[in-house]
Amino acid sequence: MFQGGFSWQKLRKIYAHNISGLQNSADGAESGVSSPSMFTATISQMVTEIIGPKEAGLKKPTIPEGKTRHLCDVYNSLSTEDKATFLRVVSQQFGTDHDEVLKAAEGLPQAKEKSEGALLKAEERLQAALVPRYHDLFVQIGRLEGGVKHLVDMRADTLDLLSSVKDSAELRSFSSCLREMLSHWFSAGLLHLQRITWESSCDILQKISEYEAVHPMRNWSDLKRRVGPYRRCFIFTHSTMPREPMVVLHTALTNQISDNIQTIVSTPILDEEDVDNINTAIFYSITSTQKGLQGVELGNYLIKRVVRELQAEFPKMTQFSSLSPIPGFRDWLVGEINKVLGSTESSSSEDSGVDGPSSTAPTLLTSAELQKVAEIAGKEDVSPLVTLKKLLQTNQWMGAESMVEVLKDPLMRLCARYLYLEKRRGYAVNPVANFHLRNGAVLWRLNWQADTGPRGISQSCGVMVNYRYFLGDTMRNSQRYMEEQHIEASQQVIDLAQAAGGADSPAGKSNL
Repeated sequence: MFQGGFSWQKLRKIYAHNISGLQNSADGAESGVSSPSMFTATISQMVTEIIGPKEAGLKKPTIPEGKTRHLCDVYNSLSTEDKATFLRVVSQQFGTDHDEVLKAAEGLPQAKEKSEGALLKAEERLQAALVPRYHDLFVQIGRLEGGVKHLVDMRADTLDLLSSVKDSAELRSFSSCLREMLSHWFSAGLLHLQRITWESSCDILQKISEYEAVHPMRNWSDLKRRVGPYRRCFIFTHSTMPREPMVVLHTALTNQISDNIQTIVSTPILDEEDVDNINTAIFYSITSTQKGLQGVELGNYLIKRVVRELQAEFPKMTQFSSLSPIPGFRDWLVGEINKVLGSTESSSSEDSGVDGPSSTAPTLLTSAELQKVAEIAGKEDVSPLVTLKKLLQTNQWMGAESMVEVLKDPLMRLCARYLYLEKRRGYAVNPVANFHLRNGAVLWRLNWQADTGPRGISQSCGVMVNYRYFLGDTMRNSQRYMEEQHIEASQQVIDLAQAAGGADSPAGKSNL
């Protein structure tokens, strides 16, 4: 796998002057040592020269900055395959020494019997043993100019690698350690809030356009509209990455809570704002731009900061809400249809998945709704659920107004079930819902035909949702969600979820 992917001669020429023994390793390769083993040995030697040998313990050597810089240069020059090998070697050879941890832990009882001072010393030894050796490598890299960005990119590479391997405890620990360090470096107090306008620098505007993941921009006119009148675009930057947006928030300024994205992203560019006609902020797109910062809380802090900025600029502003996509809804629904079809095949029951006394699963569509689907599609000789599944997967249902009308009620109630009732470890299964609910928002309103673009239809059958922020209640809502897994929702959502059926259907009234 390394043939042609890594130039050993180039590595020797560039780095031999500060990597002792590399010349001998290269000569060894000519004598029959395999490239993979040479590569692994070289990585191990370069890292050891930076963090010191394991025997050094707490006595860390003074490291010339050049060695750390060279290691980063080597890493950046590697192919994707060789980067994966680099990450595996470092995570496996420079992790936590389990024997040292056990030895330090075994000394605690004896130290406790001696004195409190002895116990504190023993605890310090245990804490030091628990820190993986590559932690020191991260510290050294972080001290370089551009080093923090290098670590962010390295974690992105690690996450990509983790997504392609079945089981790697060492890589997961490596990623977690790096995430914890980045969480400290990218804490809210160290982030700089910046408003982006059409007069902002071209490179920042270009990045805003390229990074937009929720509602992609087609051209510069789209970008100009989204940073112009009745719009606000804010970013977080960091002192170590000053011209690199960490997270981007697009906001529309309106006089009511928007129920579709078309009116926001397609509105003609206006010359100036009527401040008296602005009382609502709609957060319609939030994008984390750095994959390496996945799991580091940034978006929630940005929303809170932007709320304060907008309140200062518009004293009459009283309403704050998102207009959010529902990624995964259609895929979830197709999965539920497959479950019903599988149950039907195994039990030979024609009633599975439709209303009737023999159905034990939550109802997807009523028999009357399924019959209408079959009639409109002209496929009455095929299972209605099979027809529905194909219509959803191909988006063909959007081609007939009569089909759109028939599917409105079932898709709305099933979407409410997906957002309000479907859970993973007690929390909302949808990642966007989980984000806003953790922030203390309310699951406020589902909007039919709110995103009729190909992306919106493919992701969520065109449905979008408003997560509304009642500023006086966000802390309480967030706490209840995190501690009790309680989702604060409007009566519309609760009624739709009740209509969807199932054992976990909610009861009662909304608290709003």
